[in-house]
Amino acid sequence: MGGAMDLVSNPEGTKVIVLMDHVAKGGKHKILKSCELPLTGKACVSMIITDICVFEIDRHAGKMTLIELAEGVTLDEVRSKTGADYDVSPNLRSMDG
Repeated sequence: MGGAMDLVSNPEGTKVIVLMDHVAKGGKHKILKSCELPLTGKACVSMIITDICVFEIDRHAGKMTLIELAEGVTLDEVRSKTGADYDVSPNLRSMDG
């Protein structure tokens, strides 16, 4: 009924984009190396868009790539607020355009 299972049951046929705040209250990491909560689906997210950046997800390789930064956000800030490993795109651009 809710639809989440429909979306994550066929990640090759759907594009799951997560929109979220980058950190929790108190600055705790929300993007982690592994999920600490029960999973609705595994390896089904295509992109994560937060208030400070955008990550593209390669589900097959199990890798995240930073592709966009919000205005005024630095690479060091993203690194300090992210609890998972990621690559930085050579074509890193601003979220504004």
